[in-house]
Amino acid sequence: MPAKLKITLRKSTIGYNQKQRDTVRSLGFKKLHQTVEREDSPVVRGMIHHVRHLLEVETVNEE
Repeated sequence: MPAKLKITLRKSTIGYNQKQRDTVRSLGFKKLHQTVEREDSPVVRGMIHHVRHLLEVETVNEE
């Protein structure tokens, strides 16, 4: 079973370019300080890397 990532939007996208805003939206964020859980995959990791200065990421252990 793949691990999950707990991702929290910690900083606003105001002042950042549209590509970064779209990446934050595609991760599932609609509000500041919102937390979402996503499957750990190379695609999600790439999106996180693109906007890593706006996010806080934790690994969730499922047992």
